[in-house]
Amino acid sequence: MPKHQAVVATTALALTAVLAGCGNGGGGDSQAAGGGAEAQTIRLAIGDPAASSVGATAEYFAEQIAETSGGSIEAETHADGTLFGGDQNAAVNLLGNGTLDCTIISTSVYASFLPTMNALSVPYLFDDDEQFAEYLQGEPGQQLLDSLEEQGIKGVEMLTRTPRHITNSVRPVEMPSDLEGISIRVPQNELWVKFFGSLGANPTPMDFTEVYTALQTGTIDAQENPLEVPVNNQFFEVQDYLSLTGHIRDGYVLGCNQELWDSMDQEQQQAMTDAAEATTEFKSQYDQEEDEKTLAALEEEGVQINELTPEAEQAFQEAAQEVYPEFESLIGSEFYQTTRDFVGK
Repeated sequence: MPKHQAVVATTALALTAVLAGCGNGGGGDSQAAGGGAEAQTIRLAIGDPAASSVGATAEYFAEQIAETSGGSIEAETHADGTLFGGDQNAAVNLLGNGTLDCTIISTSVYASFLPTMNALSVPYLFDDDEQFAEYLQGEPGQQLLDSLEEQGIKGVEMLTRTPRHITNSVRPVEMPSDLEGISIRVPQNELWVKFFGSLGANPTPMDFTEVYTALQTGTIDAQENPLEVPVNNQFFEVQDYLSLTGHIRDGYVLGCNQELWDSMDQEQQQAMTDAAEATTEFKSQYDQEEDEKTLAALEEEGVQINELTPEAEQAFQEAAQEVYPEFESLIGSEFYQTTRDFVGK
C-alpha cells in the first residue's frame, strides 16, 4: 500500500491545543491576557467531528491565531455543524450574511454557488499531492478564493485534502465496470453525479449526516470519501470493501465573513493570514500521517482493501476523460482551460 512521508513530531503537540479563556461567540470581545486590552473572539464553525482532520486543523488554527495576533484575536471552534444545523450549503449563506464568523468548508460545497470550484475536482486531473497543493497555493487557487467575495466571504486560505476512494458492500471495485448498478452516495454536486453516472453506477446525492443509516439499511451500497471518513464515522461496520481509486480530489476553504474581515485592522488581517498559512502546512502533514494509520485501522476492522493495477488506473482515467467536455461546460471554459494549462494536460 502506498506509504506517506511521516509528519514531524512537533505537529502532534498541536492536536490537543485548545484555547483557554475564550469569550462569547459571534464576534464578541473578552479581556486579553495582557490585561486591559479587549480581545476579539471569532467563532470557527466546521461540519466535521472534532476528532477529524478538519477538527484538528481548526484547533491548530485557533492556537496559531492566538500567537500571531499577540492575543488580540481568539478563536472558538464549533464542530459537527452545530452552528448551522449540519447543512453546509446553509453554512455558506450564513457565512456570507455574517451569522457565522469563519468556517472551514469543502470546495465541493462551494461549487454549488461558484461552479469554478469544480475545476479542482475533475477526476484524475492532478498527478499527485504535490501538484494539487501547488495548484491550490498558486494563482488558480487564489482566483478561486477571490471569487468568494461576491458571496460576502473573504477566502483566507485553501487547504489540501487527500484523494477520495470508494467503499461498498457489494464487491471489490477493480475496474470501472465493477461499479455497474451500484448505488453510491455522492455530494450534492453535479460533477460527482455526471462522473459516477458515466461509469454505470447509480449516484445518489445525499446529506452526509444520512449516509451511515442509508448504508446500514441498504438504501445505498457505497460511498466515496478520503480515507479518514470511513474510520471516523464507523462505516467499516456496514461496508466490506475499500478500493483505492483516488478518483476525485477536493479541498477546503478557510473563509471568514467579509465584513468581519474588513473590520479588522491591518495587523490583525496579517495575523489571520499568517495563522492560515501555518495551518495549511499542518493539515498537509497531518493528513499524510493519518492516511497510513487509517489503512491499518480499516484492515484491522476486516475491510478488504484493493489497489488499482496500472491497467485499471488507465481504464478509470480514460473513462473520466470521456466526460471532460461535460465538466468543461459545468465549470466554464475559461477557468477549465486555466486549470488544464496549469497541470499540463
